[in-house]
Amino acid sequence: MPRDFGGLEEFILESMRRTKIPGLSIAIVESGETVYARGFGFSDIGSGTNATPRTLYGIGSVTKSITALAIMQLVEQDKLRLDDAVEKYVPLKLQPFGVPVTIHHLLTHSSGVPDLGYADAFLSGVLGYDNSWLPVGSAEDVMTFLKDANEWAVAKPGERFFYLNEGYVLLGYIISKLSGLGYEEYVRLRILEPLGMNRTFFSKVNVEKDGDKATPYILDKEGKHNPSFFPYGISADGGLISNVFDLSNYLNMCLNKGEFDGKLLVNRKSFDLLVEPHTPIPDGIFGKLAYGYGWTITPNFCDLKLVSHGGSVGVYTSYVAYLPDRKFGVSVLANSGGLDSSIALYALSLLIGRNPKTLPFVATDRILSKLEGQYEAYKGTAKIAIAKRGGILYFEYKNKYEEEIIPLTPEKLEEDHATFYVMAAGVKTTFEFEIKDDKIELVDQRKKFVKKV
Repeated sequence: MPRDFGGLEEFILESMRRTKIPGLSIAIVESGETVYARGFGFSDIGSGTNATPRTLYGIGSVTKSITALAIMQLVEQDKLRLDDAVEKYVPLKLQPFGVPVTIHHLLTHSSGVPDLGYADAFLSGVLGYDNSWLPVGSAEDVMTFLKDANEWAVAKPGERFFYLNEGYVLLGYIISKLSGLGYEEYVRLRILEPLGMNRTFFSKVNVEKDGDKATPYILDKEGKHNPSFFPYGISADGGLISNVFDLSNYLNMCLNKGEFDGKLLVNRKSFDLLVEPHTPIPDGIFGKLAYGYGWTITPNFCDLKLVSHGGSVGVYTSYVAYLPDRKFGVSVLANSGGLDSSIALYALSLLIGRNPKTLPFVATDRILSKLEGQYEAYKGTAKIAIAKRGGILYFEYKNKYEEEIIPLTPEKLEEDHATFYVMAAGVKTTFEFEIKDDKIELVDQRKKFVKKV
């Protein structure tokens, strides 16, 4: 495998520059060993403190895979079955279209109930995004919130994928009820301690006592970094705070299919169920996708199976992924929004000997970045801008009195030619870019523009 991570480090810094991520930590594992770990940027901008691999971040929905692991432990202990109805353990009748929701349905986001927005409303209120307020401080509060969930269902259980944070809150409640321990205590005793994840926490007290925590930031519309705080109160669906060294232990357990340092957390059969593609989800850039138990499964990432999950609590973002057939894994944590899968997938492609620049999202981003800029028509008679936000190009026209910002839908993206279109009033307008060595031309159905150097 390549031991020179210079190209990866350049990609990380450029990604952070573009997305304005303040600080980031990454670790790479191979066959039980951490072969690379580094922090980038700042864990705290105000004090100039650098991010390191020890820095703590919220991992968001990566917590779901740990919740699913706990459920499988209880299955092995014969305390529940995957096909048990949820209402057997929870004082709530979840029966979309008269069909009972099971443990399996909650694990795979296939209850038939679409996202009810409890997490969105909670985060928006707590972090001050808007004036919404949903005081859900416990699993019981969430169950009260779910009282009318059956009326909101759009499919029978098992028919369709709908990401449902509330479902994992219920799973956490079930873990507490059947184990005789609180959910967080169960996870600490049965998962975190056996894995040596001694700096992975749920509570503010433990995080503050540790001290090596990344300051979370909210990026405002002007791109300014506003110090914020972690939204304590989220638990089984996204409440863990961890670091990339601890997550390396977790990934090594996954690569060893349930075993770590001689300790068996679940047997091989149970672990295989966690990463089996159970529920189809909308296709991604690497083709068909599916959801397992707390994991997203990509069957064909560079001809290999990819197991992954991302997480976000607004002020922290995360992404964890591994290739079971090649024994490689990577975890990436950041202290703002803006982190996606690209850094981890770039790293994994390097590890398996593929050129990361050929990855679809890298090639696409390179082309879109080329097109971004200021354009002028004949002798400067008209001026427009092409702006890139995230993975979308926008056509922008502004004058003293008017402003028009239109998203462009891609049709063809090639290194020397790209076409986009806009639908308005039933009419399709095409935007065609010719990309030459020293010149980029844009032609729509009325004008030709040339990008200013």
